[in-house]
Amino acid sequence: MADDTNGNGNGKKLGITVFSGGTAANSLVDVFNKIVEKRRCQLNYVIPISDNGGSRLVRLIPNHDDDKEMSALKLLFEHRLDPDPLKARSEWLDIVESRSLLWGFISSPKRELIRSVLNTLNLEIVKRARPPNVFNFASASVGNMFLAGARIFTGSFESAIYLLSMICSIPASTSVLPAINSNFTHHISAGLRDGTTIAGQVAISHPSAPTALPDDTLTAPQLTASDHDRIEDANLPGSLPALRRPNIAFSKHDEEDLPARIERLWYINPYGHEIAPTANPKVVDALAASDTVVYSIGSLYTSIVPSLVLRKVGQAIGEAPHIRRRVLILNARLDRETGPRREAMSARDFVAAIARACVESWMPELVGREEVLRRYVSHLVYLEDDGGEGPVVDVEELGRLGIRCVKVAGRVMEGGGGKGRVVRYDEVALGEALEAIIESR
Repeated sequence: MADDTNGNGNGKKLGITVFSGGTAANSLVDVFNKIVEKRRCQLNYVIPISDNGGSRLVRLIPNHDDDKEMSALKLLFEHRLDPDPLKARSEWLDIVESRSLLWGFISSPKRELIRSVLNTLNLEIVKRARPPNVFNFASASVGNMFLAGARIFTGSFESAIYLLSMICSIPASTSVLPAINSNFTHHISAGLRDGTTIAGQVAISHPSAPTALPDDTLTAPQLTASDHDRIEDANLPGSLPALRRPNIAFSKHDEEDLPARIERLWYINPYGHEIAPTANPKVVDALAASDTVVYSIGSLYTSIVPSLVLRKVGQAIGEAPHIRRRVLILNARLDRETGPRREAMSARDFVAAIARACVESWMPELVGREEVLRRYVSHLVYLEDDGGEGPVVDVEELGRLGIRCVKVAGRVMEGGGGKGRVVRYDEVALGEALEAIIESR
């Protein structure tokens, strides 16, 4: 077995840092929890700008069958409002006004603390309302709403995460780290191979989501002067209309394909100009204290790559002497972000995209060089049978590049909505595979 201590003589094992984002990665929380409980090491989740970590934190709340308050807190923060906008708004008001049955078994001190944060958010929503364009509460997660309110209240994303962790007694051995520690909104832009540029995470991932405010594609009769006033009053003057869209409920698999593959992703300010933010220092520190990096399942260009292109992240992953395993868990199916079906991304393309994102910020001359692939991905985990929905895995080709491929059994689930057979990773099998990789030399 490899020596995975930190080298300072205290025998403490090095940790695991997981780059993840979106709802897909939430299904693997229990898998990682079991690994770190057995290994007794620190677990760090790095989340991108498109994910405020609410659902991840809620999944980390310990199960206490004999603690009614903890069970009630988990139920509250896991709760999603009704899919109908009018019913959702009514349900939200019942929660913030303490009339909801969800408050049962939650003590008065914690209830009033949580309500004060939710009401901070509610006040901000009311202040920004510009009828008929008002906030849509449909399917909103109470945990995510709490984090949004805590971020406004404290002025710090990390403080918001700390507050929720403290209220819910989440173990200190698990950290949820925002890739960028800022109270300001950051946006991404993608350049396609055909020269097209797409601004905003929503436009890249699921452009059919309803807009919160009118955009500049509306004709003059549809967009009046008063509409323009409302837009400018609620947003930075001159900011890109494409960056004003909400992200509440969507399905990526029902979207049209992109016209071409994504070639590169970068950050932009509200006016569309490229910027190069530095990663949260705690993310860099976490990598320095880890021997394993995992790129988890999730949307490649809006969940994983946005964290990797930040300054200092690629260098930390590529140069840290203690990091011995860099594991990519391949998605079970391709989505809109991986380009048109006629040129669907392969497993090697996923590896190349990750390597490019990591080297662009510190050694751009290495972009496209085959020898850097092994530096950023040492193991690739993929489904034994993905039903033909996932990326093609050429085990021999990846092996020649120095990347070990590990096949994992899946389980068939009901697809819903007429989608038929859907295959997902079997959690037990995936846990065993990851544990074998992490404990290997």
